[in-house]
Amino acid sequence: MKTAILHWSTGKDAAYALYQISQKNEYDVVQLSTSVQQQYDRVSMHGIRRELLLRQVAALKTALPVDIIEMPTPLTNEQYEALMQERCMTYKTQGIVNHIFGDILLEDLKVFREGQLSKLGLIAVFPLWKKPSASLLMEMIEAGFKALVICVNETYLDKSFLGRTINQQFLKDLPTAVDPCGENGEFHTFVYDGPIFKKPVDFKVGESVYKTYDAPTSTEGETAKKYGFWFLDLL
Repeated sequence: MKTAILHWSTGKDAAYALYQISQKNEYDVVQLSTSVQQQYDRVSMHGIRRELLLRQVAALKTALPVDIIEMPTPLTNEQYEALMQERCMTYKTQGIVNHIFGDILLEDLKVFREGQLSKLGLIAVFPLWKKPSASLLMEMIEAGFKALVICVNETYLDKSFLGRTINQQFLKDLPTAVDPCGENGEFHTFVYDGPIFKKPVDFKVGESVYKTYDAPTSTEGETAKKYGFWFLDLL
């Protein structure tokens, strides 16, 4: 089998990608990789505390080390790419050239990942690629994965979706314009149980927090558009 690293977000797509890979004999995942914002000590984008990330990984049936990439705040695209490139070359020296991602539909993101990795002589692998989102989400639910919505983009969803369990009712309640897997960044999840776990992850639900972020601008002096997100803190 080919050795591989899996880019772990703490969410349902990464978890299901790991599950799909484990059902086949082509890749042997020997390590997980996750980026954490140093200033907040939380997983990038998902906002999960580092300690909960470690608790989640420890609950997996197969013991896998997790390599945490420390990201400074603020962080430019150039800094991000340099940090990721450096770490990927470290993996390469360890004999790991295959990088597994849970991406489903975003063509530009796939092309970006493939381009960045190919420059280093590395390979991007997408086990969930182009699977219909609604049926894919049902596959996850029927396989026994349990996940909680821990972030919503208010452009697409209101606060009422925060903290909801991913199930058939959740799928029915989603607005038609929202991708069922949240592939456009509409929402993010935290997986706490399923067939890849030896036991459910222990956590408590904390408070809801609202944050805004400035969108990148293309013109000097242009007023940045703000995007609002609701986060659910898990303890």
